[in-house]
Amino acid sequence: MKRALRLILLAVLLLLAVTAVQAQTPTGPRVHVLTIKGTINPVLVDYVGRGIADAEKDGAQLVVIQMDTPGGLDTAMRNIIQKIVNAKVPVAVYVAPSGARAASAGVYITLSAHVAAMSPNTAIGAATPVQMGAEGAQQTPDELKRKIINDAAAYIRSLAESHGRNADWAERAVRDGVSITEQDALKLKVIDLVSPDLSTLLAQLDGKQVRMLDGTTRTLQTRNATIINVGMRAIESFLYAIADPNIAFILLSIAALGITMEIFNPGLIFPGVIGAICGVLAFYALGQLPVNIAGILLIVLAIIFFVAEALTATFGILLIGGIISLIIGGLILFQGGSPVFRVDPWLIAIVTIILVGVFFFVISRVVRAHRKQATTGREELVGKTAVARTALDPEGLVFFKGERWEAVSEAGKIEPGEEVIITKVDGLKLYVTKKG
Repeated sequence: MKRALRLILLAVLLLLAVTAVQAQTPTGPRVHVLTIKGTINPVLVDYVGRGIADAEKDGAQLVVIQMDTPGGLDTAMRNIIQKIVNAKVPVAVYVAPSGARAASAGVYITLSAHVAAMSPNTAIGAATPVQMGAEGAQQTPDELKRKIINDAAAYIRSLAESHGRNADWAERAVRDGVSITEQDALKLKVIDLVSPDLSTLLAQLDGKQVRMLDGTTRTLQTRNATIINVGMRAIESFLYAIADPNIAFILLSIAALGITMEIFNPGLIFPGVIGAICGVLAFYALGQLPVNIAGILLIVLAIIFFVAEALTATFGILLIGGIISLIIGGLILFQGGSPVFRVDPWLIAIVTIILVGVFFFVISRVVRAHRKQATTGREELVGKTAVARTALDPEGLVFFKGERWEAVSEAGKIEPGEEVIITKVDGLKLYVTKKG
């Protein structure tokens, strides 16, 4: 009987738990909202992929990617577009909030979506590949430039045409780098809607039909839909934050400084640990960015010059060389990549000043400390005054700081009580001479 009652009680508790979970789970249409703010890099690929996959499992009506970006990496952009195009749930890209932009890679991502919308006072355009920028134009051969432009133009035309958007304007955004406002984009049929906020956008999309990749048509039911904000996980936010040119430069500088200090003063541990951690993070960040190897080598060379200056007297020659190497290395660290991947010149100047200061006010002092003559142990006895305890002819005893020492006179016989100067120490025996 008791067992039966326990089973009934357990069943009731399970029923209550299921009911509570169902009460917390939205039963109406659901819309998942992702947010992209900043440069397009590989971290966003995982974030967008996860967001779309979760929406598919949840049976969501729509995924909205609210975006504000100056552009980013071509490979990351294409991977995000693949996630959107192959999604089993409709995806809308919403350039928002007011004041946002969809530039460069952002144009391609916007045009790839099933629904393209913009908020008032936003802009879209300037989709010319970065190799055609001012810096890249000096390095990329004309034939290669044409190939890059033609490939990008064909790609963006395909994206626009697949959703019935203005493919001619899209191609101009690539070839001529044009940009337009949200109202012009709507008139030219570059986008589908202009909406002041997310709620209005969902109301406008209610009942809209969108064509999926497999040819099927979905009718959106988004009015009064439950909005589920899907943010980045903590690790994704952290990795996205450090995958920034300025942060990567700072991490690389701290790594070099910490490891160098540990080399000069083994046993401190803390600088070495911090340097190693920052080094790993720096190499991760650099792996996500369009790195110029020459820039990294120049930064490493600068650290070598600073260390050499601390170890040798070159009257500032190596110091000047290190400063020049560090500045040039920072400026060209991401040369040839997107204009959004640049180290701030002011940051380079500040880091250079700090590094030079640390090397000459910390490391140089460590080096001098290592070079300084020992002031403890038997070496301390040389040059000090002792008192003869017995006659030294030539051997005897002397008294020094409360201790008796065997001593050998190097200046003839010394009488008891006479003061002597210690000239040499050999084991436990002192060599002395008369004082004065």
